Amino acid sequence: MPEQRARKYHQDRVAETLRDEISTMIQGELSDPRIGSAHVTEVVLNAGGKSARVYVANDGPPEDEEPMLEALASARGFIRHELLERMGVRHVPELSFHLDRTDRLTARIDELLGRRRRPKGSSSSETSASTPEAGKGA
Repeated sequence: MPEQRARKYHQDRVAETLRDEISTMIQGELSDPRIGSAHVTEVVLNAGGKSARVYVANDGPPEDEEPMLEALASARGFIRHELLERMGVRHVPELSFHLDRTDRLTARIDELLGRRRRPKGSSSSETSASTPEAGKGA
């Protein structure tokens, strides 16, 4: 049991280091203009540590998402080479870049919950608004 805990802790540390280093590269060292408004939100290592999924969020318009992913995919070799030098490890995992849509999903859920709450609140305000009118008409 402790061995598995130690392995999980190590993988979490490696994933966090990968996230920090890739974020630094995206923000300053990659000169591709398609990557301009991107940031890394999460890195998920597979169990063996041979591959990793890098989740990237786009701060720009939605039309820029596909070109951003293509640019990151084409810079994958450079990123892996830089990670190898910076981290000083024998093996850098294969990277695959994916779009992180959690911000949009959270906003959509909040919007739907707001719609759900609104009719209940508006019906009570309508009844309170109709009550004074009834007093004026009588």
